Amino acid sequence: MRLRRKRRLIRAVRKSSELTTVQDKTKAIRPGDILLVCTMRNEQIRLPYFLQYYRGMGINHFLFIDNGSTDGSADYLRGMDDVSLWHTTASYKRSGFGIDWMNGLKRKYADGHWVLVVDPDEFFIYPFCDTRPIRALTDWLDNSAIRSFSAMLIDVYPKGRIGEVPYQPGQNPLEIAHWFDSGNYTIRRNPEYGNLWIQGGPRSRVFFADQPQRAPALNKIPLVKWHRRYAYASSTHALLPRGLNQVYEADGGEKASGALLHTKFLDTFTVKAQEELVRGQHYAGSAEYKAYAGRLEDQPELWCKWSEKYINWRQLEILGMMSKGNWA
Repeated sequence: MRLRRKRRLIRAVRKSSELTTVQDKTKAIRPGDILLVCTMRNEQIRLPYFLQYYRGMGINHFLFIDNGSTDGSADYLRGMDDVSLWHTTASYKRSGFGIDWMNGLKRKYADGHWVLVVDPDEFFIYPFCDTRPIRALTDWLDNSAIRSFSAMLIDVYPKGRIGEVPYQPGQNPLEIAHWFDSGNYTIRRNPEYGNLWIQGGPRSRVFFADQPQRAPALNKIPLVKWHRRYAYASSTHALLPRGLNQVYEADGGEKASGALLHTKFLDTFTVKAQEELVRGQHYAGSAEYKAYAGRLEDQPELWCKWSEKYINWRQLEILGMMSKGNWA
């Protein structure tokens, strides 16, 4: 594992040469600032609310990697004082699906900082997020000597066909996609990295019904007190050193955890899925997007009679999908 981590760090340094600086505001980063790192492509329509949401949460600085956007995403971010931006047209797949680029940036700019890694369609929630900023969470984690914080990815979706309601720039996507599966999940321990492996939800139910074992992984560790010797090894599903993956209690009880509300399923999804299928830059030969393409022609509905309407984090805690642990 030490050798594997060393290789990851070497890859991160080498792949950093593929990034061209568009706007570097990193000198404004102060000790103790909480950072957000995000790789994106053609997400301009999502950026206004994404930035509003995470600024409101207490994120101090954003580090974006633009992977060849053609929709004006980079132009939209230019000039923002809390945004640093890099551009690349290099292969997303050959960068470990963006992980090498992000590991490189965090190695250079995030040492000693709490860092949140999310996609533009992911919204992080945590215990008491309705009343406490993210710094309250990171302060508690520091005081508890906890270096990593997990969040289950929860796919949210509309009632009705996916493309029925158009999404508008600046709109909260949860106004459209606010239903989720409260069950239909499998959890097992991955012996290689010691992390949990979670699958299920609507994507398994609708797009991978015949092969649920191939459904996307829903376990993530998006919030980490970063050290320049750390590295993500498999998206944000697993970290090195392996001890960072111990985000659950092995002998009973619960550790505090959060959730990522995944708002992929808006009316923009069909075009996005077709583009990514053609590009072929995603995991396992873009098997996930092939599964989407096979069903999207039928305009499927993800909603079913067992769907739950999202209310707040306390609802997810009651359902056992996140936990406040011993944070009071």
